[in-house]
Amino acid sequence: FIYVYIHILQRGSDDLSLYSTSPNSVTANGNDSSKKLRVEDRMESPPSRVLHIRKLPSEVSETEVIALGLPFGKVTNILMLKGKNQAFLELGTEEAAVTMVNYYTAVMPQVRNVPVFIQFSNHKELKTDSTLNQRAQAVLQAVSAVQDGGSPNSDNSTLDSVLAHAPSPVLRIIIDNMFYPVTLDVLQQIFSKFGTVMKIITFTKNNQFQALLQFSEPVNAQQARLSLDGQNIYNSCCTLRIDFSKLVNLNVKYNNDKSRDYTRPELPAGDGQPALDPAMAAAYNKDSSLLGTPSGMGAHYSNGGGFQSSLSLSQGGGAINPMSAAAAAAAAAGRMVLSGHSGCSGVLLVSNLNEEMVTPQSLFTLFGVYGDAQRVKILYNKKDSALIQMSDGNQAQLAMSHLNGQKMYGKIIRVTLSKHQAVQLPREGLDDQGLTKDFTNSPLHRFKKPGSKNFQNIFPPSATLHLSNVPEDVTEEDLRLLFSNAGGIVKAFKFFQGHKMALLQMSTVEEAIQALMDLHNYDMGSNHNLKVSFSKSTI
Repeated sequence: FIYVYIHILQRGSDDLSLYSTSPNSVTANGNDSSKKLRVEDRMESPPSRVLHIRKLPSEVSETEVIALGLPFGKVTNILMLKGKNQAFLELGTEEAAVTMVNYYTAVMPQVRNVPVFIQFSNHKELKTDSTLNQRAQAVLQAVSAVQDGGSPNSDNSTLDSVLAHAPSPVLRIIIDNMFYPVTLDVLQQIFSKFGTVMKIITFTKNNQFQALLQFSEPVNAQQARLSLDGQNIYNSCCTLRIDFSKLVNLNVKYNNDKSRDYTRPELPAGDGQPALDPAMAAAYNKDSSLLGTPSGMGAHYSNGGGFQSSLSLSQGGGAINPMSAAAAAAAAAGRMVLSGHSGCSGVLLVSNLNEEMVTPQSLFTLFGVYGDAQRVKILYNKKDSALIQMSDGNQAQLAMSHLNGQKMYGKIIRVTLSKHQAVQLPREGLDDQGLTKDFTNSPLHRFKKPGSKNFQNIFPPSATLHLSNVPEDVTEEDLRLLFSNAGGIVKAFKFFQGHKMALLQMSTVEEAIQALMDLHNYDMGSNHNLKVSFSKSTI
């Protein structure tokens, strides 16, 4: 199992580039005798969807390099320079690359326990000749097929070896280093990102927590295994070990904390009954054993393409903080994750703001997507900076990991943890020009209600917005006009849930951020205030 440890250098890349005719592309021509490398001068590189990765271990696989980019979006190209222990990785969008770099600035994983350095390339495009880097391209094709929810349609033997046909919709999951409890609900949240989870059975075997999880389709199981095998649910522990089961259908008798059939909610709780019936236990024991004893597990999974996806959860009174649990589920499902900082104050410093446009209300609305912002203060003598006090350190971490490096009102904002323990309100009678606002008692907090569904819907900023609480008499044209007037172009739209909800896609993430700040809680009439959040879906 592979630990990925990335350290980001914010300085420009020592881009080892192959000579090409275009200054904005990296070209591999396949002619080793004519291939010349040059080291570019250290300089500040602007954002690019091409990332330069250095100091890779010599035995690194293409799958491991591609896995670095998977949580952040589609990986569109790869160039391996194994003789130089380097690689170039191209993501589908510049926004995805910026998010990846910002995330790995705070989180420092490892590839096979070797430090790896990643930064923006000076090139805007990665071009590879099919005669060179053939295996890397085959691996990328296989991974892309799974990311798109399909399966590879090539006879290439490399593809077959990278991504074998999914034999079953049932996955066998073992939790290694289980220092914190992993519940059935946590597993459901993590794995449901990849498709419909129909049934889960949890049990203990060989003194290890294990689970059988059934998707509706084998391809969903295939995608989940590729993305999640080797990831940590929590910081440096609770590692997922995943393989296919030979069972093709699970027989769940009871719905309780040990087993669940999501297609049959009427099943009894069956308290005190074993979750695994004897016939299934016998079939399970006949499964080609990947487990054996705990000491025998390492070798079997040593070739997994997983990457560490770790997240520290606060353990208050033995209970998992629901905000952290949501972030953990999102993390292990391939979304953004938090670094393992604990005990931070919960106050963020936001800088490089557009001081002509920013208000405490706009910051409250944007940062409120990731936690309950209590107080916001735009600094009196430095109005392009602000302090934002979240409810706790976990919420501050979540907001920082998602919003640092995003573009707001035309400027790329920087979000860091502040040394302040709290945001002070101005003294009574002192006019601070409305730069400080106390939102402690705001009715707009998304996460005040315990068990709120909002905990399960925390996603990075995206061009696609999720709209809810839409009045029945509001039309698609009404919403398109409303969001166009907020500034930007509406590229796509669709209603669902019987007109109560909708997905609306702006042309850029920046436009979506501005629309969310302007239109979340917008009064639509008929006692309906529009709810706006970022979506993981596309239209």
